[in-house]
Amino acid sequence: MTTPLKRALVTGGSGSIGSAICRALAERGHHVIVHANGNIARAQALAAELCAAGHSAEAIQFDLTDGEACATAIAALLEAGPVQILVNNAGIHNDAVFAGMSREQWQGVLDVSLGGFYNVTQPLMLPMIRTRWGRVINLSSVAAVAGNRGQVNYSAAKGALQAATKSLSLEVASRGITVNTVAPGVIESEMIEGAFDKETIDRIVPMKRAGKPEEVAALVAFLASESAAYISGQTISINGGMI
Repeated sequence: MTTPLKRALVTGGSGSIGSAICRALAERGHHVIVHANGNIARAQALAAELCAAGHSAEAIQFDLTDGEACATAIAALLEAGPVQILVNNAGIHNDAVFAGMSREQWQGVLDVSLGGFYNVTQPLMLPMIRTRWGRVINLSSVAAVAGNRGQVNYSAAKGALQAATKSLSLEVASRGITVNTVAPGVIESEMIEGAFDKETIDRIVPMKRAGKPEEVAALVAFLASESAAYISGQTISINGGMI
C-alpha cells in the first residue's frame, strides 16, 4: 500500500529561500503547494520544474494580508485534504530609522509577517489537529534575535512570530504537531542584494560568507521530518556564528 504524500504549503514559495524550501520538501516526497502573492508565473514555473523532475507540486496565489482571500484559498486547498506541513516563509522589508518610519511602513511589514501567519495558520490548525500529525515552521530573522538598526518594524514582526511559535507549540504538542521557528542571518537572496557587500559580510559574519538558501532549506526540511518529532517551541538560528 502506498503512503499518501503529505501536503506542504510554503508561503512566499517562489522567492530565493522559499523556492529552495519547496525543492527540499519535494525531494523528500511531499506534495508541495508553492504560494505566491503577486508573481504567480514564477510559482507556476517552479511547480512545473518540480513536476518535471518527478515530484508532486502545484502553485497557488492569494494575498496574505487579505483575511477573506486567505480563507477562500485555504478552504479550496482543504477540499483536497489537510495540509500537514506549513512553512510561513513570506515576509517583506520596508526599512527606515524608527523616528522617520511611516505608519504604512510599520503596518505593512507587520501585516505580511504577523497578519499573514494568522491568516494562513489559523484555518489550517483544526484539520491538522484531526490528523494528529503536523509541522508548522515559521521563518524569522537574526534581526528578531539581536535587533538591527532601521528594522524596528521587521524585528517586531519577526520577534512576535517567535513568541507566537512558543505559545502555539504548547497548544498542539499533545496532538503530534510541532511548531518551530528558523531564524536566518545573512543569506544569499534577492532581499539582501545591494544591502551587504563582501567587506560588510566579512565584518559581521564570523564564517565570512553569506549562507545559502539550500542550507536554510535543509534545516526546514529536517524540522518537517519524522526525525524532528521531539523538537518544538524552539527558535533555531542559522547565521554563520553571528550570535
